[in-house]
Amino acid sequence: MKRPRKPLLLYDGDCAFCRAWIERWRRTTGDEVEYASYQEAGERFPEIAAGRFAEAVHLIESDGRWSNGAEAVFRSLAHGRGARAGAGAWLYRNVPPFAAASEWLYRIVARNRHVFSTLTRAIWGEHVVPPGQALTNGIFLRALGVVYVMAFISLWTQIHGLVGARGIYPVEGLLAIVRERGGPAGLWFYPTLCWLSPSDGFLHLLCGLGTLSGLLLALGLWPLVGLAVAWVAYLSLATVGQDFLWFQWDGLLLETGLIAMLLAPWQRRLRGASDPAPSRIALFLIRWLLFRFMVSSAIVKIASGDPTWHALTALQYHYETQPLPPWSAWYVHHLPAGFHWASAAGMFAIEGIVPFLILAPRRIRFAAAGAMAALQLVIFTTGNYGFFNGLTLALCLTLLDDAVWPRRWRERGAGRGTGDGRWPTSVVAATAALLFLLSLVPFFGALRWSADWLGPMPTLYGYQAPLRAVNSYGLFAVMTTQRPEIVVEGSLDGREWKAYEFRWKPGDVRRRPEFVAPHMPRLDWQMWFAALNDARREPWFARFCERVLQDSPPVLALLRENPFPGRPPRYLRATLYDYRFADPATRRETGAWWTRRALGPYTPVLTLENGRLAVVELGPMPR
Repeated sequence: MKRPRKPLLLYDGDCAFCRAWIERWRRTTGDEVEYASYQEAGERFPEIAAGRFAEAVHLIESDGRWSNGAEAVFRSLAHGRGARAGAGAWLYRNVPPFAAASEWLYRIVARNRHVFSTLTRAIWGEHVVPPGQALTNGIFLRALGVVYVMAFISLWTQIHGLVGARGIYPVEGLLAIVRERGGPAGLWFYPTLCWLSPSDGFLHLLCGLGTLSGLLLALGLWPLVGLAVAWVAYLSLATVGQDFLWFQWDGLLLETGLIAMLLAPWQRRLRGASDPAPSRIALFLIRWLLFRFMVSSAIVKIASGDPTWHALTALQYHYETQPLPPWSAWYVHHLPAGFHWASAAGMFAIEGIVPFLILAPRRIRFAAAGAMAALQLVIFTTGNYGFFNGLTLALCLTLLDDAVWPRRWRERGAGRGTGDGRWPTSVVAATAALLFLLSLVPFFGALRWSADWLGPMPTLYGYQAPLRAVNSYGLFAVMTTQRPEIVVEGSLDGREWKAYEFRWKPGDVRRRPEFVAPHMPRLDWQMWFAALNDARREPWFARFCERVLQDSPPVLALLRENPFPGRPPRYLRATLYDYRFADPATRRETGAWWTRRALGPYTPVLTLENGRLAVVELGPMPR
């Protein structure tokens, strides 16, 4: 048998199915393997009977070795780059059942090429050869920039009232305590640029830098620099934001932003399809994040043992009891129970099953992306979850490829040259391996599996926690079936009380619930959590009450209106109410969106003594 200069794979050139897959394999092996149809090159190898060429592909290697069928496919692909390329050949050599099953499946496909050709078109479309993801990666990075802009601007409007000098939790006070108790270690456990300055002006600067960086990223300018500055600024603010910035989507934004730095090309602007191809390792890591986020949300609902999730009745309560329902939630809440049952079943399918299709062929993967995106759109239209839905939609973009975008987008930037401006593969691989292993710790926690076999990873996971580079996820593990709401009231004389209306959370029963996303009102959200707990377990609430009695302008600016514009009240009280959506008849008659029933005091009557919060007895609290 004549030995070729490099491995030569012979295939049936008259078979469209064969030609399509040969082009895909050619992309994997590059110049390391030559390909030719047996019709044009078969005569060079008279040792192989002509009839056998039509039955299977044949690989002739430079050392004279000859193989066919599945073995030839695996041996040829092993010449490609990366560990995945040689995995099939290794399994074929070392796992006899795998070799036997591969040859059996190969024969079935070879005998039914027409059927599998149709199946290929259905699953891969016209792009059996991967069309690339450079453009898609750029669109994802731009979308992430938009999310950063939304997150920073939303926080900018509240930052003084939350953690400013006259806010609920001043940064200066926090860092002073950390410095006193933690010493130099405090720099690690509280990673924030606010160590340089805890002033309100510096908080403004961080918000401004983050917004500018996100805007530059959205415009495709200096992507790596924009991602790095936005990440550092958001981590700095999230660290000093304490209770107000410890939501899961804050961690998700930081984790996404960190991985995105591995995907960003080293260039001044994103050009489009001519950008360097994104690292496949980093792309896997960002998809793994999406998978982990979605599946964990399904797992925690099942593992919690919550009866409403197990009975698929949780959504009969969700729209009414979620933190900040918009007016659309009122209408969905009153749909039939069968709708809510089917919705819960669909949600479990999308969160718990669909993510496993992330590694499926392109059209199936696209369908998975569409299903997860549809769930986010439903959540967006029936709830107020800040930038969370936009961030998850951006993650879904990473499941697409360049062929889905309009041709003019793909052609834009063509011919401007392509650079190799990206992280070295060794750096990406090492970073991705560490982040992947760390991510197994919270994922195993959601599964209720032990992470002991991961060696030092649980300890390292604890050390990285301040950076929030890897986080645990799982939304609404237990469904709240009632809606307690805190109503805060002030009084000048202890007899006449006026309510402080919050901007977005339920208060006045006749006020229509509003849409607020992508803005995330942090105080209103914390009020929802506080109502589910005893006031003594929510120390920030006492600080809030103290600031209200002190007539703090930045804190009062977080509220809808100040019922005491002339001078602050002398007394403050908080009452717990049970809120429920009004039924349609009640709403028609009274115009009320809610009904409420007093449950009792959430705090005793409070006042200021020597500038500090104190309890005062004024007799029985009116109901």
